[in-house]
Amino acid sequence: MTADSVDPGEQPVDLPIDGVLDLHTFRPRDVKALVNDYLDACRERRILRVRIIHGKGIGALRTTVHALLALRSDVKEFHLASEPFGGWGATIVHLHPPT
Repeated sequence: MTADSVDPGEQPVDLPIDGVLDLHTFRPRDVKALVNDYLDACRERRILRVRIIHGKGIGALRTTVHALLALRSDVKEFHLASEPFGGWGATIVHLHPPT
């Protein structure tokens, strides 16, 4: 998967589809498309448990991610990660398998 930039002169970023998406290196305006595309790619590969690392900060990015997840019909459930997996700085997403 390639995360394409909208700014000319910036190179696309290759993202491994391994079930872990770290949002720290991306601009907030790119998060919606990135999260949706990444979850679609995971589901296509039958990776049904995904960890999204949004960081702890003030919670704005976490709120955005949770709002996106709540809108997706293929999300079975999501919750904050346990401490060894990022605690409240990451969200675990369980996807329905593709039909």
